[in-house]
Amino acid sequence: MDKSSLIYVAGHTGLVGSAICNALRNKGFNNVVTRTHRELELMDRAAVKEFFDKENPGDVFLAAARVGGIMANNIYRADFIYDNLQIQQNIIGESFAHGVKKLLFLGSTCIYPKNSPQPIKEEYLLSGELEYTNEPYAIAKIAGLKMCESFNLQYGTDYIAVMPTNLYGPNDNFDLDKSHVLPAMIRKIFLARCIKNGDYRTLLKDYNARPYGDMGEVPEVLEIIEKLKDYGIYSSHVELWGSGKPLREFLWSGDMAEACVYIMQYVNSSDLCGDKKEIRNCHINIGTGKEISIHDLALVIARVIGYEGEIKFDNTKPDGTMRKLTDVSKLNGLGWRHTVELDEGIGKLYEWYLDNLK
Repeated sequence: MDKSSLIYVAGHTGLVGSAICNALRNKGFNNVVTRTHRELELMDRAAVKEFFDKENPGDVFLAAARVGGIMANNIYRADFIYDNLQIQQNIIGESFAHGVKKLLFLGSTCIYPKNSPQPIKEEYLLSGELEYTNEPYAIAKIAGLKMCESFNLQYGTDYIAVMPTNLYGPNDNFDLDKSHVLPAMIRKIFLARCIKNGDYRTLLKDYNARPYGDMGEVPEVLEIIEKLKDYGIYSSHVELWGSGKPLREFLWSGDMAEACVYIMQYVNSSDLCGDKKEIRNCHINIGTGKEISIHDLALVIARVIGYEGEIKFDNTKPDGTMRKLTDVSKLNGLGWRHTVELDEGIGKLYEWYLDNLK
């Protein structure tokens, strides 16, 4: 990938894509093309072909995906597998048809079996059953990874698949129904602090910035407080899903983007496969190699936000996989390591969230 190449970032408005665009700009890659969902429906193969015909990008970052937290994954199972398979097939297929030089496919560490040995090495892929709640999404991402691997083997393309751990950062999804664990916890604990402190003006600002429920455009404060109980947010405490015991690894989205651009600049697919008789597991984990329990994460968030109420855990709700720590030795061996630690990242994301209430 060089600075004269036209680079297409699919999914540029999301957490992952926006971070990649920022990282590209910071490194002087200014020849970047993007399209919003309204401008280009990635599930429409004809529309994707027309876009590639017109723009003819030289390099592609495939960051577009239907994503969500444990609740969304479990409820919208058909949407998560169907939409992601369609998006991947269209973009990878048209990239091949148009001679794209290099493509980076972004997956997720949920591709690994729920009972993988820890930390999780790339070679553990397909060695056991998946976590039930996100199985459809994981299967779609495995298919994308295998599509890249198979095109490389059959046609000699340079398509690299990376599997980031749990990400957080600017442009994260804070939807109370569909967000991932860390932004969901930040918003819930923040709203609980607002109720506890009687900060009703901020409650209204938060609702107007990111509405929830079916309360209309200008609900009363008491309506908001009552509705938030549906999400486990009360004046005296906040309830979070599960036991709090699962261990999770979190990576700042800016670090993830830096890793992706680094890989596109300095790593080729041929560097990852070696000379084995059977070529597989050429993807790369992207993470920190560090983990924290959901319980302790809640305490860190509460400290950053200044919340002094009680935090409870609802054991009737699913925990998901109990532990999911990536082995990042392959990535470190390629010359890249993360820079933003969790406490710093949570503070930065909380500041971003407050700035976007204005």
